[in-house]
Amino acid sequence: MMIFNRSIRPERLTLLVSLGLVLFYNLPFWQEMLRIVGPLDGHGIKLLLESFLLVTAFYNLVLSLFNWPYIGKPVMALLLLITSFITYFMNQYGVMIDVHMVQNAVQTDNKEVRDLLTGKMALFVIVLGILPAWWLCRRQIQWRSPLRESGARLLTILISAAVLLGIAFAAYQDFASLFRNNRQLRHYLTPFNYIQATNGYVQDHYNSGPVVISPLGEDAKRDASWQQHKRKTVFVLVVGETARADHFSLNGYPRNTNPKLSAQPGLINLPNVHSCGTETAVSVPCMFSGIGRDNYSGDKAARQENVLDVLKRAGYNVIWRDNQSGCKDVCNRVTLEDVTTSKDDKLCSTGECWDEILLQNLQQKIDQSDRDIVLVLHQMGSHGPAYYKRYPPAMEQFKPVCQTSELSRCPREQIVNGFDNTILYTDTVLSGLIDFLRANQQRYNTGMLYMSDHGESLGENGMYLHGTPYLLAPEAQKHIGAMMWFSDSFQQEVGLNQRCLEGRKAEPYSHDNLFHSLLGVLGVHTSVYNKQLDMFAPCRQSS
Repeated sequence: MMIFNRSIRPERLTLLVSLGLVLFYNLPFWQEMLRIVGPLDGHGIKLLLESFLLVTAFYNLVLSLFNWPYIGKPVMALLLLITSFITYFMNQYGVMIDVHMVQNAVQTDNKEVRDLLTGKMALFVIVLGILPAWWLCRRQIQWRSPLRESGARLLTILISAAVLLGIAFAAYQDFASLFRNNRQLRHYLTPFNYIQATNGYVQDHYNSGPVVISPLGEDAKRDASWQQHKRKTVFVLVVGETARADHFSLNGYPRNTNPKLSAQPGLINLPNVHSCGTETAVSVPCMFSGIGRDNYSGDKAARQENVLDVLKRAGYNVIWRDNQSGCKDVCNRVTLEDVTTSKDDKLCSTGECWDEILLQNLQQKIDQSDRDIVLVLHQMGSHGPAYYKRYPPAMEQFKPVCQTSELSRCPREQIVNGFDNTILYTDTVLSGLIDFLRANQQRYNTGMLYMSDHGESLGENGMYLHGTPYLLAPEAQKHIGAMMWFSDSFQQEVGLNQRCLEGRKAEPYSHDNLFHSLLGVLGVHTSVYNKQLDMFAPCRQSS
């Protein structure tokens, strides 16, 4: 009856909220614990019970510090509301919450938010967020006199701390082994995970002082031979989205998801390329930074120029065309063309634009440029969870398709069908780009390089979408689609050997290669260039 009484002692309210958080808002945590513990023998049950008491005592101690008049109820109500959203997202998509996931949330655009807003989410938040918060706000807390309340609070804190320390010491060996070998557990424990991650994000982005951009490649200049080229150069870099390599038929996938690209003469597919991160907010800045995945940090990338700045300094007309949620500050100092607001009746009739919009008016763009061009096309690609929105209805070859963002409601086959249709549409977009570049090869030296930013989980082991911490992420989120195509005139004037490129296509490459490969293939000399990371260097005559 204590739960339904209108009045309640503060320590009882704190304990109820702590138990509620542990029991009802942490299903992913307990599922991960069960997976780690394995068969529920005596030791496994003991470890689960110790974990339950440890987490409950920890939450009770922390909440007791905040549960004071005019403060406690608003804080706990807000905590329940926010945690209900986080719990839904974790339950629905099997994701973990870390700093990068918070960064994704902050940088998400309206279209992505709309995809995630579903009836199931509303019901979940009502049941686990709004109703508990309403119940909590309706309780009348029986406060004691200040002196007695302070004594009762101190006793509650001491008991919680004693339980916490007692269990920690008694089961030290078990917990030390558990958390040392399963560091991912902290990313599953709500609300600890998102509070810690949000604090880390704020520390990284708002407490580090004004951002001063350090110049990069100030000595950049192009090889003298480029002044003798007969034609203007048009190089297109396509930044794909969420395209995992093992769903490209070019890489052996049994479904024919690349019928047009497989028929393109001169296409060189790269089957062994891995990403810098598992989400756009990390991968895109990393791949353009030249820092390399091992040394990368978002703060470091934000405080220096990137390869687009170096190319611009060397004399290229650098243009970023975006059909996504922005360039993550990579294109801040070059020309940006946001095509997401285009009014094209054919390609933008559903509230967002399909990726063929990126190819619109390219002829006019390159004809009007008075300099060599580097054009970056940032795709919407295969961005989930609403895969069915990422391609025109005519491209829906694999059926039936999951027609909701609530992926757990669909059989995995329908989710995969929708994703495969997005790869099929990317095949059409890239093949159309190559046709365009080939049609212009008599007037321009044309070339194209495609790399996805990261991959995607499609329900394997209950995991969906992307953004899993890199060390824990499955191969599907890191192994990415990549390919390249160069016109005959580009190869001749740059000195590229097509046969050599073909022979090296299976080499292990990564986003770390992009910075130096762009500088090398576009003839830019600078002290920040590393020939060892230039994947074109072994196949250029000049090298």
